[in-house]
Amino acid sequence: MRILGIDPGYATTGFGLIWADRSEYKLLQYGVITTPKELPFSKRLAILYDDTARLLEVTKPDAAAVEELFWGHNITTGIGVSHGRGVIMLALEKSGVPFYEYTPMQVKQAVVGYGKAEKRQVMDMTRRLLHMQQVARPDDAADAIAIALCHARSATSLLSKLTNPTGG
Repeated sequence: MRILGIDPGYATTGFGLIWADRSEYKLLQYGVITTPKELPFSKRLAILYDDTARLLEVTKPDAAAVEELFWGHNITTGIGVSHGRGVIMLALEKSGVPFYEYTPMQVKQAVVGYGKAEKRQVMDMTRRLLHMQQVARPDDAADAIAIALCHARSATSLLSKLTNPTGG
C-alpha cells in the first residue's frame, strides 16, 4: 500500500510517501509544498490546492493520512493553517484518494508507542523504522512521514476495520 502522509500548513506543507506491507515499510519520497509569503492569502491557498492535486496525480497513493490541528498559543496562525488544511482535504476529496485523520498524540502513540513522546523521539523512531541514514528535513516533511507511518501501523489494527475513512 502506498500511503501519503501530509502535515498541513499554508506557508509550508510537508508530505511523505511510504510503501507499507504489514510491518515492512519503505520511504519512497518526501518534501514540502511552499507558498510565497508576499502573495495574498487567497493566492497562496490556490497554489496549495494546485500543488496538492498535482502531488496526488504524480504519487498515486492508495490512501492518505492528514494530521489534525493542534491549537497552540497563536490562534491567528491556527486559523490560517485551518484554511490550508481545508484546501488539502478538498484536493484529497476531489482526487478520490481515501484519507484518514490523526491527532498528534495518535501519531506519537503509533510511531513511538507513547502518546506524549517528544518530537525528537518521533523523528528518531521514524528514521529507524524506515532505515534512513538521518532524520528527514525540513521538520514538516519529517512530520508528514511520521503521519504516513501512523496510518500504516494503524491500518493493520483490528480496530481500523470498524471505522471508515473520512473521505474518498
